[in-house]
Amino acid sequence: MTRYLLGRLLGLAGVLLATSFVVFSAVHLAPGDPVSFLLRGHPATPEARVAITAQYHLDDPFLTQYLKWLGGVLHGDFGRSVQFRQDVGTLVGSRLPSTALLVGYAALLVCVLGVSAGVLAALRGGWLDRVVLVGTGITTATPPFASALVLVSVFSVQLGWFPGPGSQGTGFGERLHHLTLPAVALAVTLTGLLARVTRSSMLDELGREHVEVARSRGVAERAVVRRHVLRNALGPIVTVGGAMLAGLLVSTSIVETAFNVPGVGSLLVQSVTAKDFPVVQAITLLTVAGFVLVNLAVDLLAPLVDPRLSLTRRGGVA
Repeated sequence: MTRYLLGRLLGLAGVLLATSFVVFSAVHLAPGDPVSFLLRGHPATPEARVAITAQYHLDDPFLTQYLKWLGGVLHGDFGRSVQFRQDVGTLVGSRLPSTALLVGYAALLVCVLGVSAGVLAALRGGWLDRVVLVGTGITTATPPFASALVLVSVFSVQLGWFPGPGSQGTGFGERLHHLTLPAVALAVTLTGLLARVTRSSMLDELGREHVEVARSRGVAERAVVRRHVLRNALGPIVTVGGAMLAGLLVSTSIVETAFNVPGVGSLLVQSVTAKDFPVVQAITLLTVAGFVLVNLAVDLLAPLVDPRLSLTRRGGVA
């Protein structure tokens, strides 16, 4: 386990290093003059252009610029925002709580609703199974921006149950209330996918021989489901569900922009539009880091849920 964890951490460091290089290179590959981007279309004298070039070290070789930027990142310095004229780390940090609360809320909805629907469909069958299949087929085909439009139109404009885009609230309860529609829009697609994965995994375990043996011995159905079916089905559910939840980090930009949530995702969209490259670089790097860390956590959690994965991995390492 120690060797496996060290290997994964080294892999994480390699992924982040490669990502940082690609992200930094994208700025230099973008069409146009970096100084013109920094000036944002404002006229400037040759002296001012020279000063900006020296301030941002644009006259240094590419590798030198990258190493300076990477050294700053390792010390928590992502540079200054061109659009907001403030430290990028402070700017992104002020937006993180809203995004973290939104992603956590959506992840809770995905786990609870997705797993519950899949389990009920597999155990009950019949009309309930058909309803879940039809419902998940619709939700998996619905992109987040379409869900956002429908939710705002129905539950905010027509029914008035939830506030419209742009409202934030003050206390924790109010913030949750204001983030309900964005969280649902963010969770709709992944809830349907997780429900289908859960249903398939449960049906696969229900057909196992040891389940039939337990039933033939008179073990209560609830105990059979809990000990022999659900427990063994959790392995694929955790593995696939973890990868899906990591995808929430990528989808936040769409939902936050649609609902005008002041989070990291909407900041990324604004920064791309304004060509605020220091902010884009920082958010992209942090998103990749979060994505990889979630996948690492899932890989470490999966063997605890399903010991068969641990045995297989140990055999592979040996």
